[in-house]
Amino acid sequence: MNLVKQKCAFCGKEFLRENGRYNEAKKFGWKQYCSLKCQYEMKVTQVKMECGNHICSKMVVRLKSQYEKSKFGRVFCSTSCAATVNNTITKIKSGKNINKEKICPFCSKIFLGIKKYCSVKCYADFVRSKPRVIKISKEQIIKEIQNFYQENDRIPVKREYSHYNATRDRFGNWNNAIAAAGFKPNPVLYAEKQVAKDGHKCDSLAEMIIDDWMFKNKIEHEREVFYPNSKKLKVDFVANGQWIEFFGLAGEVKGYNDVIKRKLAIIKKHKIPFMALYPKDIFPISRLDKIINVIQNPA
Repeated sequence: MNLVKQKCAFCGKEFLRENGRYNEAKKFGWKQYCSLKCQYEMKVTQVKMECGNHICSKMVVRLKSQYEKSKFGRVFCSTSCAATVNNTITKIKSGKNINKEKICPFCSKIFLGIKKYCSVKCYADFVRSKPRVIKISKEQIIKEIQNFYQENDRIPVKREYSHYNATRDRFGNWNNAIAAAGFKPNPVLYAEKQVAKDGHKCDSLAEMIIDDWMFKNKIEHEREVFYPNSKKLKVDFVANGQWIEFFGLAGEVKGYNDVIKRKLAIIKKHKIPFMALYPKDIFPISRLDKIINVIQNPA
């Protein structure tokens, strides 16, 4: 019996076949297979496999021709899963670091990604927090600034004034409006030292507001206490055993973000009762009154 070596039309495996059957298949143009299994698999027109998005893992059935045309050998259960994977591949090819650690400028949460905000919700909350442009006269703006001073014993900063855009349109800039109301403009929010009502020296106007708030509510507190085993890092406030930090530039300055991470690591290591405050807790509307009980009765 003469045998001829040939390749399976499905799996490509070499096998031996009788010379007569080989010639017959060649004459009629028949494909030849090494086994019945390969002959059956060749007739299958669909493939079943997991969705190409590893987070999804749903089983997907597609035509074999669709799978073979896929550039990366993937099939997806939906356009949403396809977009998730393909967008990630595009970002990697463009050189963008999708695993870069960032701090959300709204909530200060640490997250991985290339977007500015950690979530759609944070971006929406940021948009809603921006002051709306409302028609308002110069006289009304001046009166509201003066009323704010009488109620708070200080002039407002632009973040906490709801008609800031209108003020800029009417006066050219914020400082001109403050001067028109009869006051000396505030210094840069985080650049100039301030003295609180209890005599504490504060690094910024925002810290002075927090200090004055605790003084007004008769909450005993200390300023700039050193972190454990550190000769440089200091906490902003300590009140009734509760450590309080004001992270005013979180998400805006790279070096500042590194300091935040170092402080949080020490706090976690030593299990220190801790509270973080951010600009959104003070401006445009102060939320400090809502956390009095937390500070007076630390966990």
